Amino acid sequence: MSSAKHFTEVLIGGKVYTLSGFEGEEYLQKVSSYLNHKITECANSDGYRKQSADTRNVLLALNIADDYFKAKKQGDSLESDIELKDKEMYDLKHELISVQIKLENAEKELAKMKEENNDLQMQIVKLETEMKNRRK
Repeated sequence: MSSAKHFTEVLIGGKVYTLSGFEGEEYLQKVSSYLNHKITECANSDGYRKQSADTRNVLLALNIADDYFKAKKQGDSLESDIELKDKEMYDLKHELISVQIKLENAEKELAKMKEENNDLQMQIVKLETEMKNRRK
């Protein structure tokens, strides 16, 4: 979003309007296109066309509000899903760190046991050698 105000002409319901806003022209055109789509969508209903201009405006506003609340609900749901996934990822990262620490400790213990095993093997060889020498 730019800090400069933009002005652009748009066609809404067959009339040209000049819109201004801090959003770019592309965004303003997109908004007017959405509004034109909603107007056409409502106008395709026989019941809508039979209403007074004020009632049609209220029905149009209700349709737009309906779209907004449905989109907001979907956005809130997606945000909740993201928060849940973030928590799951956080928990998995901590579990991974815990498992890595356990692995490192197990590897150290294994190395220590291998060293003790080597020492014991050498002691066995030494004792066997002493026994052979005493028998002679």
